[in-house]
Amino acid sequence: MNEQRATDPYPDLHVGHLEDAAVGVPAIVHAMVPALDDMGLGRTAKLSLTINQDGGFDCMSCAWADPPEHRHTLEFCENGMKAVTWEATPVTVPTSFWAEHSLTSLLDRSEYWLGQQGRLVEPVHKPAGSDHYEPISWEAAFALIGERLGALESPDRAAFYTSGRVSNEAAFLYQLFVRAYGTNNLPDCSNMCHESSGTALTESIGVGKATVVYDDFEQADLIIVMGQNPGTNHPRMLSALEDQKRRGGRIVAVNVLPEAGLMRYKNPQRPRGVIGRGTKLADQFIQIRSGGDMALLQAVSKRVLDAEDASPGTVLDHEFLAACTDGLADFRTHLAGLDEAEVLAATGISSAEIDELADAYLAADRVIVTWAMGLTQQKKSVDTIKEIVNLLLLRGNMGKPGAGAAPIRGHSNVQGDRTMGIWEQMPERFLAALEAEFGFPVPREHGRDAVKTVQGLRDGEIDVFVAMAGNFVAAISDTEVAEQAMRRAKLTVQVSTKLNRSHVVTGEEALILPVLGRTEVDLQGGVPQFVSVEDTVCSVHGSHGAIPPVAPGLLSEVAVVCRMAQATLGGTGASAGAERLEAPDIPWSEFERDYDLIRDRISRVVPGFERYNDDVRRKNGFELPISPRVRRFDTPTGRAQITVNELEHLERPAGRLILQTLRSHDQFNTTIYSLNDRYRGIRKGRDVVFVHPDDLAELGLADGQRVDVVSEWPGQADRVLPAQRLVAYPTARGCAAAYYPEANVLVPLESAADGSNTPVSKAVIVRLEPVAG
Repeated sequence: MNEQRATDPYPDLHVGHLEDAAVGVPAIVHAMVPALDDMGLGRTAKLSLTINQDGGFDCMSCAWADPPEHRHTLEFCENGMKAVTWEATPVTVPTSFWAEHSLTSLLDRSEYWLGQQGRLVEPVHKPAGSDHYEPISWEAAFALIGERLGALESPDRAAFYTSGRVSNEAAFLYQLFVRAYGTNNLPDCSNMCHESSGTALTESIGVGKATVVYDDFEQADLIIVMGQNPGTNHPRMLSALEDQKRRGGRIVAVNVLPEAGLMRYKNPQRPRGVIGRGTKLADQFIQIRSGGDMALLQAVSKRVLDAEDASPGTVLDHEFLAACTDGLADFRTHLAGLDEAEVLAATGISSAEIDELADAYLAADRVIVTWAMGLTQQKKSVDTIKEIVNLLLLRGNMGKPGAGAAPIRGHSNVQGDRTMGIWEQMPERFLAALEAEFGFPVPREHGRDAVKTVQGLRDGEIDVFVAMAGNFVAAISDTEVAEQAMRRAKLTVQVSTKLNRSHVVTGEEALILPVLGRTEVDLQGGVPQFVSVEDTVCSVHGSHGAIPPVAPGLLSEVAVVCRMAQATLGGTGASAGAERLEAPDIPWSEFERDYDLIRDRISRVVPGFERYNDDVRRKNGFELPISPRVRRFDTPTGRAQITVNELEHLERPAGRLILQTLRSHDQFNTTIYSLNDRYRGIRKGRDVVFVHPDDLAELGLADGQRVDVVSEWPGQADRVLPAQRLVAYPTARGCAAAYYPEANVLVPLESAADGSNTPVSKAVIVRLEPVAG
């Protein structure tokens, strides 16, 4: 046994068969058995009956929308319940943990092990020069933050990260604090996932959000699902797809890997999902080569234009195009020169498969295209998403029932956080409204996004890093560079519920501030408070905690933000460092006491929230006004833009593969619920790389063999993911896949999408080097 295999962290790794259907009875078992084991019957029952219910709490996992009517008594999925179990566990990290475990020792622990230690229940501080955290009082922790921020020579030497778990109320106050402090350095998790969607949609149709509502999915004649795995990442979406199929609609799945959730769905709330074969979802599966999506979309659009040329006036929606769009003529001219041979090389599929998709599109009156990170983390992701818009606009599939663009957000309130101002480059209208409401000069210079924040830390330009939830150092690309950069900070602050890698990789000085989870009742002055979130189709609704806090003394996210702001900017509890700042008069203590007061201020700053406190109390909340839904496009010309995008496809050198990162089934973002990936046949391990059997044979490799995965980037040193087990898997030829976040080590920080600066994690050229042994 070679040395690398002997130290394998997953010695019991087992590779079995692929599943051909998602959910069913096994999903119930895998969701509820851990919940009952960890939380007990009473706690599990209480949370199961209130999650995603009106008056209950919103699932802290994905951002999939709740049905506006006819919700089930149990309105959650397998991974949603795993997220609840992970947060609502009664297990807590004891005070003794911090003395028993040095940071050096914790560096060798996996994300899975760290998360299994339980809930964080006391603030802790790592002094400069120490290898241990130690308990600290809340007052001392906030004073330290205020002093360190107040001592910086410029507010731009601090960065303030936000994860998509943070509520609307906490996010609004957080960005208010940061801008009152004097910077727009507000990187967020959207920078690493759907920034490409927001960029492309804003430029094309004037808003970076979905143009559909929940009921549109059932009404669609055709749904094209691109670059996503709903069976794992947002399983409740499968119910909406099943409803569309039962109504007679068609579904086309476009993906590099076959995924169980794209093929067949066994709905555990219907008899055929329990004792039958379930519902077939994809009528056509297009197994596309990594990075080939733009070529496919252009080829379908060309076929639509060719059909119009063959039968003038019968194919395109000429009335809509003339009234609402710009750019059709240039688009026609551009696609007239599209090279079919290049399309086939880029996509790895046949002309017949493209014809079949084009025929399905032409036969449908109402079409939705939905996508996720399989598209957004490519080099040309912004242009690819613009091609989705182009295709939809040609036949007027925008602003009518059952049609539109649907980026599926991956975190429960990542979209709401952006609406509340968490962005390093918020538009002038938001900044001006914030300035008018609070009476201080709001900074206008764009701040740093996620990639630029790591670069700033690396280059010694950022001294303080504050994270409101999340696991930034694990989530961002170029793991070794990111960790080295974070260690250069003077102070790192993590606002969290459970341990993760970002608590272990710290600046010279570090704080962990534990907070209430979304499942827990939030009492302020003895009065229950609630927060709100925005889902992937722009519906806003309340979230009310259901169980008592896991420990006394925990603060809410709102309270933590308010007290950081007071300590930094002035007011009750202000630090000495805050005295030098010209602090605006913001009633932080009142905001902490009564969240309605926060919503009142939001109502005067954020469009669509004018009656926030009333609307959010309505049954199922309210929908934000999204202008393309009524065929109004807030672009500079007031019209939707049909754009011309140059096709560039990723060349695969001989003897190399194109690798993408992906999640396992028992995973949410960087949170690992177990070491299993049931649908792909992986148990008790994560050190695998999926490769097509024919590619293995061509490379002279074998299933089960251990290899180093080496990424190649021009002008840069190779990056290595060591000792991975090869798994023969029916991925697209020439393509491979490995788990996120472990494979982030292969992606250079500077490898980012054009126009959005999102890390390119779906197009990594790699070679596989056998491990000697």
